[in-house]
Amino acid sequence: MRRILTFCACLAVFGVLAFGETLTGRLIDASCYDQQKTAATCDPTGSTATFALLVSGKAYKLDDEGKVAEALKNRADRSSDPDKPSGQIMAKVTGTKEGDILKVEAIEVQ
Repeated sequence: MRRILTFCACLAVFGVLAFGETLTGRLIDASCYDQQKTAATCDPTGSTATFALLVSGKAYKLDDEGKVAEALKNRADRSSDPDKPSGQIMAKVTGTKEGDILKVEAIEVQ
């Protein structure tokens, strides 16, 4: 019985991990992108509240619960002035896609 429960627990853990995806793209301000429909001037700043990841021309809104903002604040080039725009920001996001929304499990800002 114990072996069966252990096997089922392992199967569940690895099953959840199998559904996660890693996407790399440009981090943008989602509200700016929704208004302008272009990412040309939508670089995130310290006051950005909603984020999106632009991957091969497709924007995925990030459901991040503060993980993206925290990752941006911890970047070395923004530690002295977090509101300073720093141009295009690339990010690697691991999470699960639900339509056009990407639920963030981990993020690495480059």
